[in-house]
Amino acid sequence: MKPLARILAATDLSAPARHAVDRGFLLAAASGAAYSVVHALAPDAFAELAALFSAEAPALQRRLEEDAHRQLRAMLDDAQRNRGVRADYSLVPGAPLAAILAEADARGADLLVVGARGESFLRHALFGSTASRLLRKSVRRPVLVVKTVPHEPYRSLLVAIDFSPYSEACIRMARALAPDADLVLLHAFELPFEGKLIHAGVDEDILHRYVRVAREERLRQLHQLAEAAGLAPIDYSAIVMHGYPAEQILTQEQEQNCDLIVLGKHGRNPAEELLLGSVTKHVLAECQGDVLIMIDAAAGVVSPPEPAVS
Repeated sequence: MKPLARILAATDLSAPARHAVDRGFLLAAASGAAYSVVHALAPDAFAELAALFSAEAPALQRRLEEDAHRQLRAMLDDAQRNRGVRADYSLVPGAPLAAILAEADARGADLLVVGARGESFLRHALFGSTASRLLRKSVRRPVLVVKTVPHEPYRSLLVAIDFSPYSEACIRMARALAPDADLVLLHAFELPFEGKLIHAGVDEDILHRYVRVAREERLRQLHQLAEAAGLAPIDYSAIVMHGYPAEQILTQEQEQNCDLIVLGKHGRNPAEELLLGSVTKHVLAECQGDVLIMIDAAAGVVSPPEPAVS
């Protein structure tokens, strides 16, 4: 994974979305990456202005644009938040989703930082849905969803490993994003036909042995993956849990006191693209800290082989 060269944060100028800008400053200061901020001017808002105020609409639109420029300049020039990073900004017209992705492409951003929620012009709820759609549509770069007020660099990262072809990239990106943070690699699994086996009355000892052997095999693979990603044994902690992955991720976020979760999103089929993937959607909704989504639109998940149980 190459070092971060350019970070782009998107903001709708609401207080929650400004947390994303502040996190971008922290990351840019630590990595030396160039830093830019983009604010999209939604055309629907201006159309509503025209419908409401008619002749006064052009003047009101100019005032909104001037106010957005003022807020962006004040935010980027604030020495208490910019940490010495010189950032530039763009005020771009268009629907937020398309405008943000186009700006990220134009600037060659390695990382897109967005807030988990926010407000658009005229108090319409916008940015929460925009963040969600960005995750479905962005196939070129990782997306960092910021949920918390950033006071310091990330201290502890939880990397969810599913043994897909993109799992190694998740580890490398976590290291690039927070090289000094503690690193926890987590694999959570459910076994094929587990529920049906229980319902069929299969002996609990057999099921427990099946789970134990599967856990040992996955732990071995987890260490192999860490080595392939360039980690030494002292660089990380490895955890393998039996259970629904989203619930295990959320539990370990709290148990390990992690402030960033790293997930891979895989475009295996149109339905999963529409839903973001049930694990990703669940974690984004319920987690306490920030979430970094590594996008992989091409590769499917390759599950580890099931161990034989003697």
